[in-house]
Amino acid sequence: MEALQYNSERTPLVIPEYGRHMHVMVDQLLATEDREERNKKAKAIIGVMGNLNPHLRDVPDFQHKLWDQLFIMSNFALDVDSPFEKPQQEMLEQGPEPLAYPQNFPKYRFYGNNIKSMIDVALGWEEGEMKDALVFNIANHMKKCFLNWNKDTVDDQVIFDHLTELSDGKLNVKEELLPLTPTQELLKMKSKNGNGPKSNGSNKSRKNRNRKRY
Repeated sequence: MEALQYNSERTPLVIPEYGRHMHVMVDQLLATEDREERNKKAKAIIGVMGNLNPHLRDVPDFQHKLWDQLFIMSNFALDVDSPFEKPQQEMLEQGPEPLAYPQNFPKYRFYGNNIKSMIDVALGWEEGEMKDALVFNIANHMKKCFLNWNKDTVDDQVIFDHLTELSDGKLNVKEELLPLTPTQELLKMKSKNGNGPKSNGSNKSRKNRNRKRY
């Protein structure tokens, strides 16, 4: 009997999705010296790889992807006549560039970065009804954010002061548009969206208290 072989003692799989047998076939392909025979075996392996992924047959450049994976499993050592350009190992090993992430560190974190972006947009608009409406909506949204993270009530003047501070004194809500949305309406909207206190939680727990558990 042959000794048992553990995966921890074997060569790591380059693309584990194809399994050990496919990688053994690639190793045998690399050991084939005759180029014509190597090309035939490479096409046969591509056919087997395609049969393992029948759901990808309608994907554009499916064959191109299979050939790239074949070169990758051979650690880019395979020398065959591919219908596609051989992938470059350096390009595949090159990591992606880090994504830019906003680091504004606002003074009032409960408003979030979106409020500051909206304020910056409003500062660039020309004076008129559209800008007045935008400023009013910004103040309303600030009030909603304040209620989400702070108290159950807030004076509108606090929102106006914060808006003036965040806009460097350049934005103010027009008096004819006042008042802002009442606090109770905003709290109702919050509870309706699932962010408020759950009134039926205690009733459900009482109903389930005497229920048998299996």
